[in-house]
Amino acid sequence: MIEILLFAQLQEEAGKDKIQLDIKQITVQEIKQKLQSQFKLSQIEESMVAVNEAYALDDDLVQMGDTVAIIPPVSGG
Repeated sequence: MIEILLFAQLQEEAGKDKIQLDIKQITVQEIKQKLQSQFKLSQIEESMVAVNEAYALDDDLVQMGDTVAIIPPVSGG
């Protein structure tokens, strides 16, 4: 199982803060595509992704047992 943690606007759009994928391995880009098609997340492509608390690139592999955090861009003033 791969656990995906969503934050801020992504969490609101998906209606949940955690998603679990029953997949052995998948790339970061494939996770983004899967979430975009399932939940229509507006800022998924601009979001930072961390795998096991280390920032990850789109072609990085995510393995069963990993935790993925997806953090959308934040603006403030």
